[in-house]
Amino acid sequence: MTESAHPRESLAPNPLPLDSTAQLLTRITAQLGAQLSHVQLNGVRRPMSSPSLSSAAAGDPFTTRAATGPAGAAPVLVAVAHGSRDPRALRTVTRLLDRVRELRPGADVRLGHIELDEPLLPDTLAGLGGREAVLVPLLLGRGFHVKHDIPAAVAAVPGLRARIAPPLGPHPLLVEALHDRLVEAGWRGPEDGGRGAGVVLAAAGSRDPASAADARSTAAMLAERLGGVPVLPAYASAVSPSVPEALRALAARGRHRVALASYFTAPGRFATASRSAAPWMAAAPLGAHPALARLVLQRYDEAGNAPYAPTGPRRLVTV
Repeated sequence: MTESAHPRESLAPNPLPLDSTAQLLTRITAQLGAQLSHVQLNGVRRPMSSPSLSSAAAGDPFTTRAATGPAGAAPVLVAVAHGSRDPRALRTVTRLLDRVRELRPGADVRLGHIELDEPLLPDTLAGLGGREAVLVPLLLGRGFHVKHDIPAAVAAVPGLRARIAPPLGPHPLLVEALHDRLVEAGWRGPEDGGRGAGVVLAAAGSRDPASAADARSTAAMLAERLGGVPVLPAYASAVSPSVPEALRALAARGRHRVALASYFTAPGRFATASRSAAPWMAAAPLGAHPALARLVLQRYDEAGNAPYAPTGPRRLVTV
C-alpha cells in the first residue's frame, strides 16, 4: 500500500522535509504491528497471503486465509453432513459449500456424509492422500455423531492427521440465519411479536443431554433476537417435547400465534415432519445462508489453529 502525500509537501521549499519524532514513532509502530500480525502466540510465523487476494478481501477475516500452494498447503476442509434420502439435502449442502469456497478462494473443501448420501465420510478421508484435514461437522449441537461417529471415522484411517471442529451450534451467526428465515417466511418483527406470539425451535433431537442444552441455548438467543418473544425448543426424535407438545405448552401460556423456526442444516425427513405440524408460518431450514458459510470457516480456522493432542499412536484433537 502506497502512502499518500502530505498536503504541505507541494508548498514546502524542501521536497523531502524531515519527519518529526512523533511521525517516526508512528511509522515504526505501524511496521512493527504489521510484522507481529503474522506471528502466532506460540512464536511461529504465519504464512503470508498473496497480495492480490489480501487486497481483494480487505477487511473480511473469512476470506483472507486462502489455501497456500502445494508445498505448504492449508489443511483440507472436510465438511461432515449427516446425509438424507431427501435429494434436496445434498443439493442444499452443495450450495452451502459453494458459498464457503466463494468466501475462501483456493481452499480445498470436500464433503463427507455420516450415512445415506455419497460421498460417505470414510471414503472422503481415504481420498485425502496424506493431506492434513480439519473436519467441520455441519451439525447444530453435540450428540452421538459428533462425539463418536466422526472421531471413529478419523481413527479408522491409518496415519491421518486431522482435527475435528465443534458442531456449528450454538452460535450467534446461527441465530441471525434463523431470524432471516423467519422473516422470509413472513415474520414481521414487532407486529408479530405481540402478547399472543411465540416460536417453536424445531430440532432433530438426541438422547445426549448436551444436545438438548445446545438447543436451549439457541432458543434463548433467538428469543432475545426477537425482542423477548418466547421460543421453545422441540424435537423430531429421541426426546421431548415434540413440536405438537411445544405448541400446546405455548398455548397454555396464551401464545396461539406460533411460528416454527426450522433448526436444520438442510431439508430432510425431520425438517419436513416438523414443518407439517406448524399451525401458522414455518421457516425453511438454514440451508446455504451466508451466515452459515461464514460459521463453517470460523470453525475451520479455530480448529486449524488448535494444537494437536496425542491420542495413542496418532495425534488428534477435538476442540
